[in-house]
Amino acid sequence: MFTPKYPSQDTASAPDTSLVRPLTGITHPTACDCHHAPATPVPPAPAPAARSAVQLTQGSLIVAAAGGTAGVLVIGTVLVSMLLATAITAASVAICAVVLRSLLNNQKGH
Repeated sequence: MFTPKYPSQDTASAPDTSLVRPLTGITHPTACDCHHAPATPVPPAPAPAARSAVQLTQGSLIVAAAGGTAGVLVIGTVLVSMLLATAITAASVAICAVVLRSLLNNQKGH
């Protein structure tokens, strides 16, 4: 039931390689029996112009440092507030557990 069913060897045919013509280069082969004109080769694209290194002025350097500092402070504030929320939730759950345990123990004693 779970075994794959393969065709037997006598019914499987070998691939017909006479239909595939290998390409000999990037351009269209010259001796082909197609019904179109062979394409002309495309000239290579010109090399991009060399760029100079990025130069930061004193003002842009101060702005980048201030932006980085502000980003670190915002991310730090968010992470600390998430940690504080987790700690407050854990403490409140612990207090609720202690109160419930105390109430259940008092009922057994009466």
